[in-house]
Amino acid sequence: MAFHGLPDGACLRYPENLPPHPNLTHEMAAQMLLRATGLSQTVPFQWGYIDRPADGSLYLICILPSYPFPSDGLRYQEQEQRYTIPIGNGRELEMTEVKFGFVPGHENVASRIRRRYRLVKGGNPQLILIHYSRGQAIPVIPSLNQPVRSYPLRTINEPAVFIAGERSGQKVFPGGGPGPMPDRSGSMPPGAMGMPFGNPQVMLQQQNASMEALERRSQRERDRSGSVTGRPPPHPQQQTRIEEDEVDARYSSHPPDLAEDSESITIRALALTRYRRNHDFMNEVFMHAAYGKQLEPKPQPKGYTIFDKDELNSSISKLETEVAELEAKAAARRQAKEASELADVSMESHA
Repeated sequence: MAFHGLPDGACLRYPENLPPHPNLTHEMAAQMLLRATGLSQTVPFQWGYIDRPADGSLYLICILPSYPFPSDGLRYQEQEQRYTIPIGNGRELEMTEVKFGFVPGHENVASRIRRRYRLVKGGNPQLILIHYSRGQAIPVIPSLNQPVRSYPLRTINEPAVFIAGERSGQKVFPGGGPGPMPDRSGSMPPGAMGMPFGNPQVMLQQQNASMEALERRSQRERDRSGSVTGRPPPHPQQQTRIEEDEVDARYSSHPPDLAEDSESITIRALALTRYRRNHDFMNEVFMHAAYGKQLEPKPQPKGYTIFDKDELNSSISKLETEVAELEAKAAARRQAKEASELADVSMESHA
C-alpha cells in the first residue's frame, strides 16, 4: 500500500470526529483500540492532517510501516518517553508521552502534552490513538520558536482506503466503492459507524431503548408461557427475582470484554439489577422493623412478692427468741463477773 505525492504531515485518519476527552485512562485507550481493530476491517480511513489540536482532542490514525509519525503543528521541548503496560489477556499497551509542547509563534509557554497509544500485542499495532492535554508550563526556548510546517496546508485528493481485512489497500472513491464515505466536512454520516466512538449520550439512549425492548419482549414471553401452561403470572417480587437471575445468567455466560460490542451487559441492565437486589435487601430489614410484631416486655414482679409471708413471720419469731436467749446469757455472764469482782475486793480488805 504505497502513496506518492502526499504532503508532509498527511496521515490516514478514522473518518469520524471523536468526542474530546479531558482525561484518558489506559483502560479507555485499550478499549477504543480493541474496538478500532475490528472496525478497521470494514471502515475505510481517510487522508487528513492533525494541526494544532485543542486540549482534550482525540485522534485515531493508521501509521504504515514505511511512514513516519506525522507532524501535528506543535513543537516539543522534551524527548518522548515510552512505556509498555500489560492490560490482561496477553495484551500489551504501548504509551509514548512527550511534554512541554507549544504552537510556534503563538504561545509563549510550553504546557501541551501528547500521549499516543497502540496495542503492540493483541491488536493492530498500526492503529494509534492520540490524545492531547495540558500539564506543567515552562517558558518557550527562543531558538525553538520556529514553525514546524508551512501554511496553508495543501489539499489532499487521495481517496479513502481500507487498512486491514480482506479489502486491505483497496481505495474507496467518492460516489462508489464499498463502505460509507465521508462527507465534505470530513465526518461520517450519522449512524454509519454504529456506536464505537459516537456521542456518549446517543449511545446511552440506544442502550436504554434496547434494554426496554428486551424487557417488553421478556414480559410478553412470560405472559404467553403462563397462558399456555395455565399457571398464574408470577408475583411482582418473584418476577423481579426472575429478571435478576436472567441478567445474572447473561452476565456470567457473556462477561463484558473490551473487544466485544454485542451480547455484553449494558450499564442500565447492571445498574437496574443492583438497584432491585439492594432494594429487596433493605425491604427485608425495614419491613420487619415497621410492620413486624412488636414484642412487649413482660411485667417484672415486685421484689417482695417472691417471699412467703408466713415463712417470714416464722423466721422473725425464731430470730427474736434466739436474740432473747443470747441477751439473757449475756446478762448472766455480766452478773457473774460483777459478783466475782466484789468477792475479790472484800478479801483484800480483810487481809
